[in-house]
Amino acid sequence: MTGVPASAAGGPSGARRAKGPASGSLTPASGRALAREARDTAPGESGGGRARRDASSPEDVRATAPSSPSSSSPEGTGNAGTAEAQGSTRAPRGGKIAAAAVDQASVWNIANLLTMLRLLLVPAFVMLMLADGGYDPAWRSLAWAAFAIAMITDLFDGHLARTYNLVTDFGKIADPIADKAIMGAALICLSALGDLPWWVTGVILGRELGITLLRFLVIRYGVIPASRGGKLKTLTQGVAVGMYVLALTGWLATLRWWVMAAAVVLTVVTGLDYVKQAIVLRRQGIAEREAALEETEE
Repeated sequence: MTGVPASAAGGPSGARRAKGPASGSLTPASGRALAREARDTAPGESGGGRARRDASSPEDVRATAPSSPSSSSPEGTGNAGTAEAQGSTRAPRGGKIAAAAVDQASVWNIANLLTMLRLLLVPAFVMLMLADGGYDPAWRSLAWAAFAIAMITDLFDGHLARTYNLVTDFGKIADPIADKAIMGAALICLSALGDLPWWVTGVILGRELGITLLRFLVIRYGVIPASRGGKLKTLTQGVAVGMYVLALTGWLATLRWWVMAAAVVLTVVTGLDYVKQAIVLRRQGIAEREAALEETEE
């Protein structure tokens, strides 16, 4: 027995399996299997065939379906980022509305309330000053109290506005109006009652109104700062007018005349100084504009 047993070589079936591939012949069943395998592994128009077939199962369909925006997928993250971006773009609008509300509420600050009080004291002062013919010492004393409160609040409202950053457009407009109103009302009442010459009232009011108009005319070139002389003038005017409002006699009546004379002198001198500053400021502004135009042309 020189041959190898059939069982050792795998038997007849084993011989057939070894013979099939070696012979290179294909049966119809094996050909169809190879065709399916080639079709599955070959890429199609929209991706691999095997991938298409594998994704056809319910589990794979659910796995490949787009996740909701609330999921942790990149698409969900993008949607969340878009929502956050939209929220951030809407935030400035809310900020502007809040800022406008704050600005509107800031008008009712302590500095502006003092200015409003001074404006309300103007008609009250006039009524007290002219009550009972304007010569009753009691009514004149009450008028003096109203005038003194108005002048004192004038000293504090500006200081409070600058110190605590309470400067508003209303304060910028109302404060000088209140100052001129109370002073003008007092001077006119005193002149109408014969206690003060009309030319004094004309000089003081003319200077105040003229300088105010001059400030508005040159504001395009800059702001004329308040000088120490102007502050001293305001203080002297307040003291002089207050002394005239009171029914003083004797040496106090003589003293108030000299105080009013000093107030008139300071009124004229500081007025001329403001005119000089306005002229210099205007020239500087015009020169700077011309220089800027020359630079742009070059």
